[in-house]
Amino acid sequence: MSSNTNKLLDELLKLHPKYIDLSLERLRKLLKKLGDPHLDLPKTIHIAGTNGKGSVQSFIRNIIITNGYSCDAYISPHLSKFNERIILNNKEVSSKKLNSTLEFVKKINNNQPITFFEITTAAAFVLFQRSLSDFLILETGLGGRLDATNIIPKKLCSIITPISHDHQEFLGNTIIKITKEKLGIIKNSDFVLIGKQKVEVENFIRNKLLKRKNIYFFGRDFNITNIKNKKFEFQYKKKKRNINKPKLNGTHQIENASIALAFFEIMKKNIGFSFKKTNIAIKETVWPGRLEIINFNNKKIILDGSHNIEGAFKLKEFLKMKKFKPHVVFGMLNNKDIYNFLKIIKSEIKYILALKIPNENNAFETNIIANKCESLSINCEEIKNINMAINYINNSNDKIFLITGSLYLVGKIRRNFL
Repeated sequence: MSSNTNKLLDELLKLHPKYIDLSLERLRKLLKKLGDPHLDLPKTIHIAGTNGKGSVQSFIRNIIITNGYSCDAYISPHLSKFNERIILNNKEVSSKKLNSTLEFVKKINNNQPITFFEITTAAAFVLFQRSLSDFLILETGLGGRLDATNIIPKKLCSIITPISHDHQEFLGNTIIKITKEKLGIIKNSDFVLIGKQKVEVENFIRNKLLKRKNIYFFGRDFNITNIKNKKFEFQYKKKKRNINKPKLNGTHQIENASIALAFFEIMKKNIGFSFKKTNIAIKETVWPGRLEIINFNNKKIILDGSHNIEGAFKLKEFLKMKKFKPHVVFGMLNNKDIYNFLKIIKSEIKYILALKIPNENNAFETNIIANKCESLSINCEEIKNINMAINYINNSNDKIFLITGSLYLVGKIRRNFL
């Protein structure tokens, strides 16, 4: 990403005093000035949920591309550079195109108050309108009902991935309130896919959508019926298929893949998707920073952007299954439940290097992380920067290390292992 784009993104951050301020009106006014590009988009798949949005997006995008179609995508957050958020015709947007579009939208906005996510979403819609791709996949940034991506009027498919507690300060302090916000995306969708949910959440969704047609639930309409060494068995209605296991680590990724496979089953007749190509797509899907393992100087580096309680449970399950006991480089944003996250993974780790996430003002200070570790009887050392973490890893006799607590932290460290 160019220095000009970085400078421009910094300027856009200053257009509104709040980084997050959920509303659609500011964006609606800007889009009208831009000629309403959101009314002229490719066939759109919209994804909301607490965990798994990015993985489901990646599986579906790979199915679409492997079957010979073009696909745009809108993803957040990014790992290393902002360009990762906007995919045009199967490729990451170029810095030149991104910069010129951001400049154009900034000029049209004319310094009116608007959040960073709203104005960058407007720029993405301008790019998607021009792309002429076959499909577009939109990930919500936060929530659903008032998320900037939810301004589009018509969708091919809406997807709700697993819902748990996160962003309670914006979405509500109960899982049912959070679920209501997430369900706000399903309006005007040809069909809706509901991923695996907690019993309370699933019962609420079923009752809420009782009169809606074309709603497909994990466990009722599609399911994982058997997991083998290299394959898993996927069931759609009464039909079962053997599917290649994805390269992505964790049994939850098989559940995420099942959502993409349900999309394939519903779409295959109308679009001409091939099962053989789809099976290849599932296996070959990659999604960096999510239980990703990189071999580095004869050591295993596990990169996992988990930052909420559900993510901690998935991480613990993975470490236990692999019999890993890593040293951990840990940093987290200060609106997260750090105590319970650490409590969940405590039994599967050896030691923590506490690091404040670089260039993130709202990240936990290292002394706070150290205090939480002490209260949980976890050995901990405070470090000042990423270089200290890399030196520790290089000079340690241990062979397994984990970077976790925030996708922002993972993104800033990952480049050092490539």
